[in-house]
Amino acid sequence: MSDLNVNGALTRRRRATLIEGRAARVQAGNGDSATGTASLVDGDFSLHDGQRILECSLERCHKAQESLLSSASGYRNYRGVINWCVVMYGILVDPIQVISLFLNDPYNWPAACLLIVLKFLFFLFNQGSFSEFTGFLVHCINLSILLTFPAAVVLWVPSMTSVGGAIALGIYTILFLKLYSYKDVNLWCRQLSTAKAKKLSRSLSYMYYFVLAPTLCYELNFPRSPKIRIQFLLRRLFEMVRKYFAMLSICPWMVPIIQSSMKPLEDMDLSLMTERLLRLAVPNHLLWLMFFYWFFHSSMNFTAELLRFGDRRFYNDWWNSESVTYFWQNWNIPVHKWCLRHFYKPLLRKGFSKMVSQSAVFFLSAFFHEYLVSVPLRMFRLWAFTGMMAQLPLAWLVGRFLRGNYGNAAVWMSIIIGQPFAVLMYVHDYYVMNYGNGAE
Repeated sequence: MSDLNVNGALTRRRRATLIEGRAARVQAGNGDSATGTASLVDGDFSLHDGQRILECSLERCHKAQESLLSSASGYRNYRGVINWCVVMYGILVDPIQVISLFLNDPYNWPAACLLIVLKFLFFLFNQGSFSEFTGFLVHCINLSILLTFPAAVVLWVPSMTSVGGAIALGIYTILFLKLYSYKDVNLWCRQLSTAKAKKLSRSLSYMYYFVLAPTLCYELNFPRSPKIRIQFLLRRLFEMVRKYFAMLSICPWMVPIIQSSMKPLEDMDLSLMTERLLRLAVPNHLLWLMFFYWFFHSSMNFTAELLRFGDRRFYNDWWNSESVTYFWQNWNIPVHKWCLRHFYKPLLRKGFSKMVSQSAVFFLSAFFHEYLVSVPLRMFRLWAFTGMMAQLPLAWLVGRFLRGNYGNAAVWMSIIIGQPFAVLMYVHDYYVMNYGNGAE
């Protein structure tokens, strides 16, 4: 009996050790928590062996988990919202009547036609097999078309509205990022040349699943939930409809403020410009918060539940951000994972420093922000690009001089004031370019 007890204890100890090691590897591979994110971003990357680097790149970046704002997640830390209330307190606004903007021919839908073409581009992308060089060339041509073709259509078709063009370009950009991830993962599998990688080939239907799934990072096996929860699905659908009409109700609040800001901007009246900026800050910020909840919580959870996609961590507690860097790492997890896996880490492996790699990530983000704003408006003023690149010195200043609640308040201020400033600049330039003095 004593021998059995000793053997049983040794067996349990081995199992516990294996489980702990496996859990540590899964946590490090996903990078979803603040600790995991920090370890991925701030690691040394001293791996020189090509085999280990490829295995590290192919580690799973998804795991089955609930969204942070879902009741099932058990999350209860909303202290950053208190700072938000303090920052927002006292800014005055005046709600006013509804005015229609950017209304073109209701019987002409070029944006919808542009999205139909997208299916054929994706279908051509999945045809046949090629040599390594030919496949790389086909990938480059296809990815270039995904960015240039919709931009050309938006710029040259007069009936394309700014809103329709922005939505079409956003969908094309999402597919661009997904197919780039697909290219990288398959390249890593071919370079790794393991039996496991060779056996895990995927069909065209799995590719369509990846295109529709609420993620930008391709994997050979996505985590799946056991079943579709009808009650959860209907609740997310109700939230989507409710938040959509709530966002529509805020837009008429903003339009008169923007229109009344044209004259102070032209006269460079700083006092009136500041007053208009503060008046615009509240409805613009509320619209941004509603859009965040509508898209990252309601819509993406609805899609994930419908597809039984297990990884629901689309955001972390960005409202508690005490630094600008933490905010950008946690408010949009799908994009952060993509940048980390397909842009930041490859630059580090090529010998670039962390500062250069982080700057390159912000440069890429600034390009896409400008791409999604300037092309639909048919003007290039670089306000979005400048705003994103300004995050680098802002992150340094906040990280060096502010801590705790002061840092969190600084992050909230940058969100609340920075966005309406860019909105005013773009709207002013748009009115001047299209209407001249009539904008007054």
